[in-house]
Amino acid sequence: MSASALEAPPAVPEVRFVAPLPGLEQLTRFALVRLDETGTLYSLQSLEAEGVRLVVLAPGAWFPDYAPEVEEDDVDGLGLETADDALLLVVLTPGESLAATTANLLAPIVVHAGTGLAAQVLLPRGQHPLRAPLVAA
Repeated sequence: MSASALEAPPAVPEVRFVAPLPGLEQLTRFALVRLDETGTLYSLQSLEAEGVRLVVLAPGAWFPDYAPEVEEDDVDGLGLETADDALLLVVLTPGESLAATTANLLAPIVVHAGTGLAAQVLLPRGQHPLRAPLVAA
């Protein structure tokens, strides 16, 4: 499935991961909270552990050429029928400034926009960086 058409819908109140995220093995339920007016910046806040959150981005505005091919095996458990059913997010690592902030393009999060089921998928190494700067040097 091509992820080129995947963009953020207006809201997905709860996201439930079919497999826990690395480093957060006990957590699978998160609230998706919009952080900006454009609908590109979000927070995934744990519904199971207070204070645990990830800052995520709908990559289209910042990485217009980012269109990863997500294998069907990686998203089978989400019930996606078309790319329009999906929301693609990348995890940000905030830096001291915008120029120091990076996005993980190697392991995007795919969310079924209708059901909230989600999975983080690992793309083949070498195709996308683990730490892509938001602002070109």
